[in-house]
Amino acid sequence: MSQQRVAIYIRVSTEEQAREGYSLDAQRQQLEDYSEANDLEIVDVYVDDGFSGRNTRRPGYRRMMSDMSRWDSILVMKMDRIHRNSRNFIEMMDLLKKKGKGFISKQEKLDTDSAMGNFIMNLIQSIAQLESEQIGERTRDGMRQKAETLNSSEDAKRTMGFTPPFGYRLQDGKLTDDLDEQFVVSTIFELYAAGETMDTICYSLNQQGLLTRKGNPWNKYNLRNILHNPVYAGYMRWEDVLIKHDATPVVSPEDFNGIQEKMARKVRDPNKRKVEYVPVYDDVEGLEQSSFDDGLDDDGDDGKS
Repeated sequence: MSQQRVAIYIRVSTEEQAREGYSLDAQRQQLEDYSEANDLEIVDVYVDDGFSGRNTRRPGYRRMMSDMSRWDSILVMKMDRIHRNSRNFIEMMDLLKKKGKGFISKQEKLDTDSAMGNFIMNLIQSIAQLESEQIGERTRDGMRQKAETLNSSEDAKRTMGFTPPFGYRLQDGKLTDDLDEQFVVSTIFELYAAGETMDTICYSLNQQGLLTRKGNPWNKYNLRNILHNPVYAGYMRWEDVLIKHDATPVVSPEDFNGIQEKMARKVRDPNKRKVEYVPVYDDVEGLEQSSFDDGLDDDGDDGKS
């Protein structure tokens, strides 16, 4: 009987880099020792360094699956090293079964030779996904708590860690003005307030070479994002929480709210005609943004905002 050929797969995410026992070297050494002890032939070692296991967009994983003709089974240190999403894991196992391939997890001491092994594998993978989702929930809750306390914080109105929007940059954790980009933003608001359509504004900006930060042409989708973003009226947004920032607003809250009403009038479906206002007063202690039907009547517009 010929040796079983295995593809060793090892992965570590960014958060796990410092965790004892999760290092790539530790995984590799233990799996090589396991292969030697069980007379397995190692075809290749596939590595994903700093990648999450929640999706399949990993170069090492993809290369391994494209090399399927070279190996008989996948060998991993632990099941959550290869997938932290039950659906992705099940889809992989279905594919392996169709191709006559096996799966071995050293730590769980499981393989695909028995129905009980398959059942336990799926159960453990479901638990791993639950843990991953709970971590995500705790992270979101922490970010929301931070957002709700930023207005009263002595932290100089630092951001939530997002990429600064067009018109602003980050300096020492704070939003700062980018005057060249703010000129473009101001032009967008002025033209729309004057009655220009999305298409004509895009055409005008692109013709003048006033492109996006990445050098791409403007279109009605990224233009709409500009017009809806409360950052230009002085407020950062985290989900439904508005946080007043100290950079220079491009438009006043009153003008911004007027633009929101103008855009809402051009939505055909009354049920989707929502207006998200920003406050027009100064002292905001953790404002939750409201979104509601403003009662505007359809003005017969063609629905293009």
